[in-house]
Amino acid sequence: MAEKEFTVLDLLNANLIGRNSMNIKCIAGRRGLNRVITVPEINRPGLALSGFFEAFAFRRVQLFGRGETAYLQKLAAEAKTDTIRHFFSYDIPCCIFSNNREPSPSFIEIAEEVSCPILVTDLESSEFNSRLNRLFSNQFAPHKTMHGVLVEVYGEGILISGNSGVGKSETALELVERGHRLVADDIVEIRCVNGNTILGRGANALLSHHMEIRGLGIINISQLYGIGAIREQKEIQLIVELEEWNQNKVYDRLGTNQKMVEILGVNIPAIEIPVKPGRNLPIIIEAAAMNERLKKMGYDSARNFNQNVLKWIETGEAQAAYYSTEDAY
Repeated sequence: MAEKEFTVLDLLNANLIGRNSMNIKCIAGRRGLNRVITVPEINRPGLALSGFFEAFAFRRVQLFGRGETAYLQKLAAEAKTDTIRHFFSYDIPCCIFSNNREPSPSFIEIAEEVSCPILVTDLESSEFNSRLNRLFSNQFAPHKTMHGVLVEVYGEGILISGNSGVGKSETALELVERGHRLVADDIVEIRCVNGNTILGRGANALLSHHMEIRGLGIINISQLYGIGAIREQKEIQLIVELEEWNQNKVYDRLGTNQKMVEILGVNIPAIEIPVKPGRNLPIIIEAAAMNERLKKMGYDSARNFNQNVLKWIETGEAQAAYYSTEDAY
């Protein structure tokens, strides 16, 4: 899936709220707002401002804190603009000033000449750095789309997959009816964040909380069940694969062999659930979610059962039970 280029204008218009809001505004260089940010990292340009341009990370967003801003004021007082002009000779995506500080007029003048956007935020440098890195981590993360339904069951993100018509949406609807939450139906956008976390959300924010039920049509989950029945995104922690019951296939009955599915380089636990009339799929998925939580807490039911059987055999009680049964005949 091709990703749209991320420009400085996209950064400026990013709809971020709460702890992710960056509170930035553009004060100069608006003609360069279409510059593309290609490297999702931040550079503090202190060395470059002092005249050392070896290994200058000019492709990164340049963040100016109190120290860099004070040094710019010193250069302006001494009427030294050669270093600043050399600085802007590189193809810099944008410059951002923290702590609500603004650069000197000479700096802004040169930035306007080369159409380099100058942004200002009222956040501290460290806090802004953290928030921008979170945005970059999500924006530039490896991603793909998958066909399925993503729900949250007892705090576990479960991706329900399977062939069309096997009952994914109907199962998810019953889970919502039982108090769980829908994240996305039909098309799930998946991103790998921080190299080991798989996050899922609706591919289209306007349609993700709608569900198609054959024979009923399109329904709006948030309108029918309330805002508490949905959430925007969730980490995928378990994959449930629904498939038509195949009497010739041997299904896992003990759960000692954990199946894993790789998504964007991360292995995620998966289970296969055969579908046939009479099976209560929502209850099975609820049990699977609780069992997965138990595993994370260090208790594996299948492994514990297997160890208990082995201990029972080792104690000789199994042999005694066998011989006593044989003697009865």
